[in-house]
Amino acid sequence: MSNMLHKKSNIAALDWRAEFARLEGAYAPATMRSYYSDVEIFVQWCKEEGVTAFPADVATVCAFLEAQSPGFAPSTVRRRVYAIRKAHRLLRLPDPTWDEEINLSLRRVRRAKLCRPKQAKGLTRAYLDRFLAAQPDTPWGLRNRAMLSLGYECLTRRSELVALRSEDLLWRDDGTLRVMIRRSKADPFGQGRIAFTSSRSRDLVDAWLAWRGPNIDALFCPIYQGKAIQRSLSCTSVKRLIKEAASAAGLDPSIAADFSGHSLRVGAAQDLLRAGQDTASIMRAGGWKSVNVLARYLEQAEQNVWT
Repeated sequence: MSNMLHKKSNIAALDWRAEFARLEGAYAPATMRSYYSDVEIFVQWCKEEGVTAFPADVATVCAFLEAQSPGFAPSTVRRRVYAIRKAHRLLRLPDPTWDEEINLSLRRVRRAKLCRPKQAKGLTRAYLDRFLAAQPDTPWGLRNRAMLSLGYECLTRRSELVALRSEDLLWRDDGTLRVMIRRSKADPFGQGRIAFTSSRSRDLVDAWLAWRGPNIDALFCPIYQGKAIQRSLSCTSVKRLIKEAASAAGLDPSIAADFSGHSLRVGAAQDLLRAGQDTASIMRAGGWKSVNVLARYLEQAEQNVWT
């Protein structure tokens, strides 16, 4: 019996990647990358410790989680539990992650790191204006201005921004745009949400599209040797654009380093709060499902409400 279990474990260890391939298309690409990375880390740790990864017992998973604690945020450690759970379920093996000892290990991990998650610096309207002014009068500058302005006014995640297509925009009679954001982290089945822009964003988008031309599917695409390329930008390109724009605007490097791919969304939410919008309105505008997440974004705005 033990030989049969050992053989099954070896097969499972070899085949977990093939089983994860079944998830392709059902989960976002970023989620799939996390699953693969987290399970690979767990398998490698088990190999180094001389223990079986699949099926893992409760003691093995607890030891792994507590070994991860010194180098990683509690949220990362918890994410690894989800990946281990998914792997066991796909391999149809007994799942150790529901045991109460796992919860106790996660509590130890959280209590060992009593620190607040780092918040991306908000790219507020004041920063946005500086970033737009710093863009060059080139095709890259046309695209970047449109991306920055649209991303800010639509409170987009970076994945939402690069996923936009030309048909997601409706040109309105009042000189603005209606934007359909069809798929997001909080909307995996693509029901979408509607956002609206200013006339400035519409003008910037029009200028970009006039250069890009009509035969590109993605709203924002790469530029190579002065030509628009028929594919979408990566999520990483949004983060790079924001950091490069901060540097071009002449910000101190220590300030520029605090901006991230989330900064457009954070800054717009902070500006809406300062303008008097309530939490429910901001949640609708940005497609938030969690009040707790939005509350972290708004903390820095709240300290300036009365100034």
